[in-house]
Amino acid sequence: MRIGLMGGTFNPVHLAHLRIAEEARELCALDRVVFIPAADPPHKPLAGEVPFMLRFEMVRLAIRGNPAFEMSDIEGRRGGKSYSIDTIASFRAEHPGAGLFFIIGSDSFLEIGLWHRYAEIFRQCSLIVVERPGCPVADPSAALPVAIRGEFSYNAASRRLEHGSGEQVHFLRGCPLAISSTEIRQMAAAGHSITYLVPPAVEAYIKEQRIYSECPQPKPKQQRSRP
Repeated sequence: MRIGLMGGTFNPVHLAHLRIAEEARELCALDRVVFIPAADPPHKPLAGEVPFMLRFEMVRLAIRGNPAFEMSDIEGRRGGKSYSIDTIASFRAEHPGAGLFFIIGSDSFLEIGLWHRYAEIFRQCSLIVVERPGCPVADPSAALPVAIRGEFSYNAASRRLEHGSGEQVHFLRGCPLAISSTEIRQMAAAGHSITYLVPPAVEAYIKEQRIYSECPQPKPKQQRSRP
């Protein structure tokens, strides 16, 4: 069994999230991709303080009908900060014989040295790093935190990092869809259409629940601590 783990605030989930999951599934022959909404993200405040259950329901609606996509409320049930390593370790304990693949954006990978217990992530699972628009990983080895570079070798033919544990870091260029959850929230708050940016069922749910009707404007960026 090969399982993809895709975390995020999903505030809201949109079509680029779904496309990323599909391309990751195809790249690594995943049997399923599990969407994991964050309950209390440690790296940034949750815009609009949208409750976990509303974001969970949006994801449920978005993936409904795709047998390869599932979701988990593990971070909502666990409580506390939603650290990625804790979630990965929980899945490893539940599926000891499975291949786990943690799906992240290239922007997050370039800052992974700021994440909580980041070195353990590479020992617990493989990574699929999805290139985000305007954020390429030109040199995969150089992008690793200096403290752990010696634990990896680089396969130039496959453009893949190989960890001493046997886990790997895959790089997915894929189809770059420059869709932003921040922009969707702002559009919805202003009463503009978000059709073709989110699945129809998600758009209808956002309107029905008036989720972003009073969406606050984004605050200036600050130095972030990562999950």
